[in-house]
Amino acid sequence: QVQLVESGGGSVQSGGSLTLSCAVTAPSYSNYCMGWFRQVSEKEREGVASINSDGTTTLVDSVKGRFTISHDNAKNLMSLQMNNLKPEDTAMYYCAADYGAFYSKRCMHSRVNNLQYRGQGTQVTVSS
Repeated sequence: QVQLVESGGGSVQSGGSLTLSCAVTAPSYSNYCMGWFRQVSEKEREGVASINSDGTTTLVDSVKGRFTISHDNAKNLMSLQMNNLKPEDTAMYYCAADYGAFYSKRCMHSRVNNLQYRGQGTQVTVSS
């Protein structure tokens, strides 16, 4: 059974930083795609970052240079370091994952919100 639990959200002022963490409980898989997407409303869902089992990462253009995604294989812990936060980064952030070579090879931030497994979300609020 796969379980993802996010933590680290909160409220910061513009220019501040937060680190989101996603603790993953899953059987051992050699191939995976993991990432983060954010949601402002039911209609506004955006893939933010992805990382696959090869360590390849992708980021949506609006966060490049500010956000960094990483995955600690030993701890099975995925993180999203967010620097220089802006009010437009305000959203509920979800981590997501799926397993297998198919997902690993196609892993991109734009596809993260379609991955099978996801956490409950953590709120990030950035005030100006």
